[in-house]
Amino acid sequence: MALIKPFKGIFYNTKKINGDDIVAPPYDIINPDFKEALYDKSPYNIVRIDFGKDLPGDSDTNNKYTRAKHNLSEWIETDILLRDEIPYFYIYESDYSVFGENKKLQGIIALVKLDELGKGVYPHEATYSKPKTDRLNLMRACKGNISPIYSLYNSPERTVSQIINNLSSTPLISARDYDGAIHKLHRIQDISLYESIIKEFSDKSIYIADGHHRYEVALEFKEEMNKSNIKNNNCNTLQPHDFIMMFLANIQDDGISILPTHRLIKGISDSSQIITKINPYFEIYTAMVNNNIRKILSSYGKNSIGLYAKKEEKLYILKYKGGTLWDIHPALRNLDVVLLHELILMRTLGITDFAYEMNPDEALKMVRLGLYDAAFFLNPTEVEEVEMSALANVRMPPKSTYFYPKLLTGLIINSFIK
Repeated sequence: MALIKPFKGIFYNTKKINGDDIVAPPYDIINPDFKEALYDKSPYNIVRIDFGKDLPGDSDTNNKYTRAKHNLSEWIETDILLRDEIPYFYIYESDYSVFGENKKLQGIIALVKLDELGKGVYPHEATYSKPKTDRLNLMRACKGNISPIYSLYNSPERTVSQIINNLSSTPLISARDYDGAIHKLHRIQDISLYESIIKEFSDKSIYIADGHHRYEVALEFKEEMNKSNIKNNNCNTLQPHDFIMMFLANIQDDGISILPTHRLIKGISDSSQIITKINPYFEIYTAMVNNNIRKILSSYGKNSIGLYAKKEEKLYILKYKGGTLWDIHPALRNLDVVLLHELILMRTLGITDFAYEMNPDEALKMVRLGLYDAAFFLNPTEVEEVEMSALANVRMPPKSTYFYPKLLTGLIINSFIK
């Protein structure tokens, strides 16, 4: 199954840098205005490496990827970034609040041997090609992993979880994210624990939660490097590019949260068009739209989808009757997001183009302003559903899951260069 190992982590020198100033969220949720704000925070903010700006006059020899490589090298040389002298496993933890509940996400950061997807490491979502091109260019330039992939494993033994809970140390670095969550990085300094850590993963599958693009890019980069090694008659032993940096959280712990991403559509004049067409598949209920949509949907349970159309002041709750989508894999056919994509949008309404919105209040606002004709609201996908679809080797639609909080980029880096 999973082969993991410690590594010589690279992290910011907190004697020179404040953690809050240099971290960034994952590249795929950074819009242009947010990028500017991160640039303004510090000349050493990690966004300058992980998701730099395109500038006028950029060329093949001077662009955001070459600048990323230069920044990484220069910051290491000037001790802005430090590198451990021996390999360690690291602990990443985040204290956060979601829907008024205080929670702690925790896990280990390690190098995981790259394997083809479906062979010990399993995806759960479909990916796009454009982000992969960007991430591959960054990996080629920097020869390393700038941010950890967020992954899950299921271990009732909870060996690593107990090690984390018993840890008492000052963090190497800590930082607050844009939602107020506190993120911390620790070393596991007791090397005698490493054998039991490695053993716990030796018979475990790993499920990618967040970072599918980066994992697929790492596989492509590995293939490039292996071809180069064969050409240059290099040895066949495992190389640094045969591993990828991952944050590994145990499904058995209670700190994992998944939020839904709602859908916005155009091309529907009123709700009656939708209700009439989907009526054979769903029981239809209504609720006041000014109530809490998340709580309303949650009260109706699994296979409940919310609908709000323009010029309406009520929320429709669509409760699936079951017994459809027999051509869809059993691991997917009863997932709320698949019911919405396949049964409602594509097969019944013929809609293939839609927008995404995390905030239900924002989705309502955009429909009321006439920017969209209707919004569909979802309950969160459950962690067990992620594991089930991953093990079945089938992929959910894009943006089926939003793991929260997002891991911060900038707490730790893995370099392939020894």
